[in-house]
Parts: sequence; structure tokens; C-alpha cells
Amino acid sequence: MTIELSKEANNAAITSIQRYFSENMEEEIGSLEARALLGFFLKEIAPVVYNQAVADAQARLQARVMELDIEIHEDEFQYWQQRKRK
Repeated sequence: MTIELSKEANNAAITSIQRYFSENMEEEIGSLEARALLGFFLKEIAPVVYNQAVADAQARLQARVMELDIEIHEDEFQYWQQRKRK
């Protein structure tokens, strides 16, 4: 699975990489180099982040499913119990 960014997000990421290099490194990075670095990150590192996000979402959903019986439980065979109360 290839992780792709929209054109706007891609351009913003490149600008952010260039700014990071400008403010934190000894030398600046050009647009071509920033684009290549972004491509590397998307291919090499992004799948790790994506897989962790999927695992986190699965865990959250499983926890909610486990609570489902508590939230929507209905007591059974209540007809006679309700008649006694009347």
C-alpha cells in the first residue's frame, strides 16, 4: 500500500521540511531534496505510523464492542415482573 498525500499536503510538507532544515540544520535544503526526503519518509516511515494508527483504532473499537452488552442490555422475561408491580 502506497501512502500518498494530496497536492496541497505534499506542498505543505515540502515547505515544512525546508523550514526545518533552515531553522535547525547548518544548511538549507532545496525543493528537489525536500521532495526526495518526503518520498523517503512516506515510503519508509509512514507505514509504521499508519499501522500503529490502525492498531490503536482497532483496540479502541474492540473496547467499545466489549462494552456494548452493558450499554444496550435488556433484561429478559420481564413481562410477569412488570405485571406484579402494577
